[in-house]
Amino acid sequence: MAARIRVGTCSWADESLSKWWYPKGIRTGEQRLRYYTEHFDAVELDASYYRLPDEDQAQLWAERTPPGFVFHVKAFGLMTRHPVRLEQLPPDLRDFAETDERGRVNRPSREFRSEIFARFHRGLEPLREAGKLGAILLQFPSYVVFKEASIAYLRWAIEELRDETPLVEFRHRSWLDDEHRAETLALLEELGATHVVTDAPKTEAKNLVPTVLARTSPLVYIRFHGRNASTWNKRGGSAAERFDYLYSDEELAEWAGAARDLAEGAEQAFALFNNNGRSHAPAGSEREWFAQAPVNAQRFQELLGERAAA
Repeated sequence: MAARIRVGTCSWADESLSKWWYPKGIRTGEQRLRYYTEHFDAVELDASYYRLPDEDQAQLWAERTPPGFVFHVKAFGLMTRHPVRLEQLPPDLRDFAETDERGRVNRPSREFRSEIFARFHRGLEPLREAGKLGAILLQFPSYVVFKEASIAYLRWAIEELRDETPLVEFRHRSWLDDEHRAETLALLEELGATHVVTDAPKTEAKNLVPTVLARTSPLVYIRFHGRNASTWNKRGGSAAERFDYLYSDEELAEWAGAARDLAEGAEQAFALFNNNGRSHAPAGSEREWFAQAPVNAQRFQELLGERAAA
């Protein structure tokens, strides 16, 4: 039996969705989330990468979504060895954080990181209690390369997640190159972690990993970053520019087949679209632009047979 592939986007509050996908008149966070759940039953919460989740806010998310809705949550930056600005930390922790010459918290102690993991865990308790907490995305930066120290940190971080389901996405190709791919996948399987399958530009840049269609846990997780090679490493470029890409029907159809193969024998399967740019709308449309991620996600649902075409 194949798991049903549940489709969504990486954030329901991204600027492109807010400006060019939600109908006019839908303006508040509550209205947007409720509208989102009419079209998708899963989402990736990426705001948690910038700020630790807040219990009161998580309670509202739990209340505003229907039964069965799933929130996958991206780990806070310090949890995956990203530097963060001091003001991103809770106020009571700022006096205990050392900063570098750029005013960033960059290399805190394990004890400090452990406290961050604990607060992250507590902040998600309302979603956990409601049965709406999915997995935790550990997305490591491109300077975390395949080596023993990185493997040791990965093991420690997964332990710090307690009983949560870890999703692991690498951003340096050494983890999934020909030399290390088998070892990396075996490690993730040993740790009970899900290898995040990614679709991204196909270049030899070190911060672009190859697409590896492999499952290391009962959960399948695919992230669609778009294939805009010209903007991926553009100096000074924004996230919207990096992920500015509209998938064609042919590309999505090819992925539908690959996703079904991955979902065969899995317990759960998810496909999340992170191509959060915008494209020109067809002539005669009410708006000049449309948001790429939800449009591609809805089309992917149709190709999978999960939702009828409008």
